Amino acid sequence: MLERIITALVLVAVVLSCMFATQSHYPMFVLMIFAAGVAGYEWFKLMPRTTKYVIKPMAWGYGLVTAALSALALYFSDIALLLWSASILTWLLSLYWVKSYPEYDGWYNPSLNFIGFVLISAAVTAIYVVWTHSPWWLMYLFLLVWGADSGAYFVGRKFGKKKLAPHVSPNKSVEGLYGGVFTAILIVLFVEIVYLDLSLTQHILFLILSMITVFSSVLGDLFESMIKRRAGIKDSGRILPGHGGVLDRIDSLLAAAPIFAASMYVLKLIGVDL
Repeated sequence: MLERIITALVLVAVVLSCMFATQSHYPMFVLMIFAAGVAGYEWFKLMPRTTKYVIKPMAWGYGLVTAALSALALYFSDIALLLWSASILTWLLSLYWVKSYPEYDGWYNPSLNFIGFVLISAAVTAIYVVWTHSPWWLMYLFLLVWGADSGAYFVGRKFGKKKLAPHVSPNKSVEGLYGGVFTAILIVLFVEIVYLDLSLTQHILFLILSMITVFSSVLGDLFESMIKRRAGIKDSGRILPGHGGVLDRIDSLLAAAPIFAASMYVLKLIGVDL
């Protein structure tokens, strides 16, 4: 437990420093590229393979390509938009995969290597773009996702009876999902009332955006759990003592970040500038 707490404190300090301590974009840029590379390495280890053990040079090569694609997308916004679109389409498909598991696991094939490039690069570029819009909007995204996750954990632990996806993540319950959504709504209402000056229509659109983000974060968590279960691996990595790997920490954000960033982009196009 102590190890887990220390790792969490160090991680929070690093992320907050990159977000708020300097006006330079380079610390956050480097953090995102590093996260993409490590997440890519961990993703490769979860993929179907013909050998008994992971070939580590190939895994690191995959991580480097993921980092390079992320860096390219951060420099060229059109590439980022394409990645977000492809990511959102993939998450829509994953709804069926999660619902059908374990009866159907045809998705577990070499195409997941390509999907990993898309999902990881889309997520880290979305996080970076939201941060460039405002560090406080990125903080809102984090609070929304992790607040919902915490609400789901405590409500599910106390009242959870009906399993949400028993074959994918046996500990998650429908009651926990309700608790997470309720917690997220409280966060949304607080931000809307205290910080935002929006019309009624804009408030409704912002609430819808936030709820879609919350539900997508649950899907991201379930999808990564399903891949790990299919691969027979408990944690995606060991780089974060007590927490597992980078993928284990950002699984919810893999889906939530690009959907939140794309939604903000669409809202701006229709005249709602948050």
